[in-house]
Amino acid sequence: MKRNSLSSFSVSLWLLFTAVMLQAVESAKGKYAHMLFNELFEDYSNALRPVEDTDKVLNVTLQITLSQIKDMDERNQILSAYLWIRQSWYDAYLKWDKDKYDGLDSIRIPSNLVWRPDIVLYNKADDDFSEPVNTNVVLRYDGKITWDAPAITKSSCVVDVSYFPFDSQQCNLTFGSWTYNGNQVDIVNSLDSGDLSDFIEDVEWEIHGMPAVKNVITYGCCSEPYPDVTFTLILKRKSSFYIFNLLLPCILISFLAPLGFYLPADSGEKVSLGVTVLLALTVFQLMVAEIMPPSENVPLIGKYYIATMTMITASTALTIIIMNLHHCGSEAKPVPQWARVVILDYMSKIFFVYDVGENCTSPKREKEEEHKLEGDDGCEGRHKEVRSHLSNNRNDDCDLKEKLNGNLHKSYGVHGENVRETVNCCSCYKMLIKNIEYIANCVRDHKANRAKGIEWKKVAKVMDRFFMWIFFIMVFFMSVLIIGKAA
Repeated sequence: MKRNSLSSFSVSLWLLFTAVMLQAVESAKGKYAHMLFNELFEDYSNALRPVEDTDKVLNVTLQITLSQIKDMDERNQILSAYLWIRQSWYDAYLKWDKDKYDGLDSIRIPSNLVWRPDIVLYNKADDDFSEPVNTNVVLRYDGKITWDAPAITKSSCVVDVSYFPFDSQQCNLTFGSWTYNGNQVDIVNSLDSGDLSDFIEDVEWEIHGMPAVKNVITYGCCSEPYPDVTFTLILKRKSSFYIFNLLLPCILISFLAPLGFYLPADSGEKVSLGVTVLLALTVFQLMVAEIMPPSENVPLIGKYYIATMTMITASTALTIIIMNLHHCGSEAKPVPQWARVVILDYMSKIFFVYDVGENCTSPKREKEEEHKLEGDDGCEGRHKEVRSHLSNNRNDDCDLKEKLNGNLHKSYGVHGENVRETVNCCSCYKMLIKNIEYIANCVRDHKANRAKGIEWKKVAKVMDRFFMWIFFIMVFFMSVLIIGKAA
């Protein structure tokens, strides 16, 4: 027990001694840090370029880390991104011997105390010309200064929406010194591309790279070269959101338009269906127009909307023309011979269009129609027999009338009244025959006009089926074309 108590007491003393020594070391380093800071900045000025020889070029190493894409405003063509900007350079006046200061090799001080390169984003599109965040810099004993500063940048980006929503964009971030030329401050790439290791996944865009290229440009105003580093951010849009909210509803609505030709003409809904579909597509077109820039490049989905709206407008116009054919009455001209041969004989069989009451799966109706036609022919034959019999009786009565008229001049006896009755009966037969002929002519005219109207209705029905399949094929190929752009 005594040995255990002695060992625990010795451990406690060792820990206490170590803590006291560490505190003493830290206080000693803090003392040397204050001493170093006072000595370094006693005669230091952050207004001048920190080189011993003014003809010497100061190299600034630049590294960009992309953390997050805040927003891509296609309409205003502005990219908002959250960046970490790292700049490092050597200051010739901020060096010390670390052995002289108890091995102190680096200190962290506010960045506004030292000279900083005026590297800015050339294609900045922000109204607020604010400076980078005034974070601390890390100063090493050999004069190397490292400045890490976060920044939310808004840069101009030329957006090409020709293949929206299956588009890819390339946005440039160009950094360079605003006042120093290449003979004074030179920019060096730390890496061949931007750092994407800490990138936060975006819900709308995929990052396919961020290559960096150094450019040396000579402007017309000055003869000195001006270097800059351009980071090209390659973006690929995630199109799932737009497919399910803009494209798929349009495709489904487009397939409703050809069904307007399948509606019966007497329903009165053919034209209203086309107009409703056209208005629905107009709403989607306006939604796309609100987020797209007002440029000459029409997006792919906009072209699809325009083509579909044109097709629906054409289908509505054709529906009105076909409805006029359907409602042709007795005053219309007969169906031309070429239309009867091409449309009624051939196209009706190709598109399986039958007369009213006919069906390709019910041959019984065809037999009933044949029996009706035979019955009509029998009635017509009986009508002819009756009319011929009445004509014969009319001839006989007329002969009798002539005989009676000859005998009237010879005798004026008791039989005069019977003769008058016979003559009146002959005139009644004449009136009856005229009425029957009039009714027969009306029935024939009615049947002819009815057959003419049925033919025009069948022509309209065949044309409906023809245009329905034509527009179905057009919608299908347009949908396949726009979906194929996504592959």
